[in-house]
Amino acid sequence: MAIIPKIVPMIKTGGVKKGMYLAWRGEPVLVVDKEFSHFGRGAATVRLKFKNLKRGNVVRETFKTDDLVEEISIESQMAQFLYKKDNNFVFMNPRTYEQYEISAEIIGKNKNSIKEKKEYQLVFYRGEAIGINLPKKISLLVKETEAAVKGNTVSGATKPAKLETGLVVKVPLFIKKGEKVVINTETEEYVSRAGN
Repeated sequence: MAIIPKIVPMIKTGGVKKGMYLAWRGEPVLVVDKEFSHFGRGAATVRLKFKNLKRGNVVRETFKTDDLVEEISIESQMAQFLYKKDNNFVFMNPRTYEQYEISAEIIGKNKNSIKEKKEYQLVFYRGEAIGINLPKKISLLVKETEAAVKGNTVSGATKPAKLETGLVVKVPLFIKKGEKVVINTETEEYVSRAGN
C-alpha cells in the first residue's frame, strides 16, 4: 500500500493577511499585524507580528515577500463562559456539555470583555481550544462611576467607569451607574449608550 504524503498548505509571506492562522516554529500563531518595507534596489520585505496561541506572547519576524510559511486550518464552535478557575477561563459546549479551558494569557486583554453565561466563538487547532473570537462590540453594565455634577457640560469630557466584568473605561459625564454601555472589544473603549 502506497503512503500518500500529507500536503502542507504553504503561502508566500507577501500574501499573508492580518487575521490568518499560521504554524510558526511548530506552534499555531495568529497574524495580528503586517507591514511592507522596500528599500532602494533591494528585495521587498514584510514584517509580521504574530500572537502565539499556545503561550500568548507576541513575536515580530521579518521575511522576504516570497518566503513560504505554513497556513493552518482552524475550527470554531460556540461555547458558554462558565467561570474562572485559577488562571484559566472555563467554557462549555451547550450541546455536548464538554468543557474547555483557555488561559488568561491566551485570551489577553480581552479577559475583561467576557461575561459569564454568554456564548463566544472558540478557536480550535488539532482538537485543542487555542483562542476566542469576540464580537467587535459588546454591551456591559456600569457598576461604578462618579455622579455627574449639575451644570458640568464640558463637551467631550469623560470620567472613569467600572463595568460588570471589572473593565474600567472612560465614559461621557452623562453616563450613570446601572446603565449599559457599548464597548469596542478591540480598543476597549466606550462607543455609545446601549439601546434598551
